[in-house]
Formats: sequence, C-alpha cells, structure tokens
Amino acid sequence: MDQQELKQQALKILEDSYVGVLATVKDDKPHSRYMTFFNDEFTLYTATSDQTQKVDELENNPHAHILLGYEGEGVGDAFLEIEGTMGIHDDKSIIDKVWNEHLRGWFSGPDDPHLVILAIKPSRVRIINKKGEEPQTLEL
Repeated sequence: MDQQELKQQALKILEDSYVGVLATVKDDKPHSRYMTFFNDEFTLYTATSDQTQKVDELENNPHAHILLGYEGEGVGDAFLEIEGTMGIHDDKSIIDKVWNEHLRGWFSGPDDPHLVILAIKPSRVRIINKKGEEPQTLEL
C-alpha cells in the first residue's frame, strides 16, 4: 500500500474514533488512561485539567503513546498506534477548537480556569490489525 493510501486510511480512523488510550511515563513506567481525542490532520488534542497527573507526567517526560480506533470486532478491526510528543496549551483559540458540551462533565465551561488542552504531535503512526496484514507505518 502506498503512503497516500495509508494516510487516507489513518485519517479515516482518526475521524471515526474519539476514545482511545493515552500512555505517558510515570516513574519510568507506562501510565495509561482512556481519553477523548480530537484531531486536525495528525495532530491530536485532548482536554484535561491542569491539576491532573498527566500534566505532571508530561512536564517530566513529554513522550506519549496512543491507541485509537479499535472497535472490538477482532481480526481486521484496524486501529492506530501513535507515538508523539505532548505539549500543554491554554490559549483560547485551541480551547474553542476542542470545546464541546460533553466536556461539561469535567469542566464548568470553556473558560474554566483549570481547563487545558494537550496537543500531541506524532513522530510515528502505524496502522495495525488490518485484516491480519503486517503493521503499516505512515511516513510523516
């Protein structure tokens, strides 16, 4: 499969999938949790509080690993494995881009003083489990 086809496949998975697993590093060990993701091409965004462990962890080590797209159907249910670097953003333009009413369960609104957005810039994207095929790496 050529890189353009891989890119289109990966973008389709990103557009169809919102909940995934974000792994950070805590005390030199992986620390994973489910998060809701939004994307702009391959940059991923997720909302969090500035008082969470994620924020502390990324200040010590900005590397992240994300699994996104698996739907539980088994072999052939393609998903993405994304490695990248995270940054914390509290500027209004990024918050407005990500904000939606589902976030009200955690925040009072887009002006909540603890709301920050984690932006993950990928360094590697792999499509995994595509009908038993070998993993495919998208060149970024």
